[in-house]
Amino acid sequence: MPHTTVFEDVRLFDGESVVDHAFVTIRGQKIDAVTDYASSPTNAETVNGRGCTLMPGLIDSHAHAKPGALEMALSFGVTTEIDLGSDPLWMDDQRAAARTRDDVADVRSSSFGATVPNGHPSHLIGRFFPHPFPTVSTVADAGPFVEERVAEGADFIKMIIEDGSALNRPALPALPLDIATALVDAAHAHNRQAFAHVTAIAGARRALDAGIDALVHLFFDQPADDVIVQRIVDSDVFVVPTLVTLGAFSGDRTARWLTEDPRSAHLLTEEWKANLCCGWPDNPHGSLHNAQTSALSLHRAGARVLVGTDAASVAARGTAHGASMHDELRLFVDAGFTPLEALRAATSGPADAYGLSDRGRVATGLQADLVLVEGDPTTSIDDTLSIRGVWRRGTKLAARRTPISA
Repeated sequence: MPHTTVFEDVRLFDGESVVDHAFVTIRGQKIDAVTDYASSPTNAETVNGRGCTLMPGLIDSHAHAKPGALEMALSFGVTTEIDLGSDPLWMDDQRAAARTRDDVADVRSSSFGATVPNGHPSHLIGRFFPHPFPTVSTVADAGPFVEERVAEGADFIKMIIEDGSALNRPALPALPLDIATALVDAAHAHNRQAFAHVTAIAGARRALDAGIDALVHLFFDQPADDVIVQRIVDSDVFVVPTLVTLGAFSGDRTARWLTEDPRSAHLLTEEWKANLCCGWPDNPHGSLHNAQTSALSLHRAGARVLVGTDAASVAARGTAHGASMHDELRLFVDAGFTPLEALRAATSGPADAYGLSDRGRVATGLQADLVLVEGDPTTSIDDTLSIRGVWRRGTKLAARRTPISA
């Protein structure tokens, strides 16, 4: 018989709305029932939910999942990472682990991102990427590039439209419009969404001209104007701002608070703590304020704005897998999102955007990826870090007493 767990009299955030008193049953890997009355099957394990909130597992809409990342993410209630730039050298093993183990987060990946020779992120060869990665030089390269990524198992296609102007690295070669358009067309021909890395508004305009499906960073060299906001809304493009990373890029802030909070500090190695406490040198070309202002403008106009971190490895400053999701949620609320809106952007929103119809909500028949927290994060976003338990496919994660290196 599959194991059965019943959460009794728990506040429920179901991915969309709040139920003050709910009873949720999981049987095996699935959610079996969501009711407003007590109904515990014989031999069920019961969890007293009074004073707690049950919610869907968090989905990080922008990460780079090297070995160790998925274990680390799950410790913080992130049950799925959207990997937007990796190498089959390690991603094949990461995918295999996610399929067979319940002590790691699930993952979807783009494999390599498309960039031009010497374009971003070529400076990471030898640091994050162990060897040179494929690039595109002409329109004719676009189709074969996409075919190779699909053969590697890519769930979507990423391209990098980055001239360095917002990163204090001017004159980087960047994908021109004709190649970007060809990449989008090839991705769509393979039934894959096409996403664009941008950090400057000019790159965002080029990505929109190319027909992109998502911007997986938000430009931060200037706030969004009404014209580009309306273009994004009209195109149904979703946006992953990665505010924690843009704050580090701009030198405006760090995530030191995560290293000092006892709810998270014990799950972080000294290397990750140091990483969270540092940003990049002063960057006069971009600001976190610009990105937060744009994110809120887009949200209020009706665009889909999702929570993602860009957590990668130590040296990707200001971030750490899993932990940074709680920092990003704070920054969403600081920007003007309500806690409930921020939580939707980390659960049901990404599930819809990435076609993950089996998760992101607490509903009968869906995968039992769940997080139980003390308090009420729908009114106080800080409570997302007060984790009492994490369930991946119905299996409760054993409490970790030591941090994980990633």
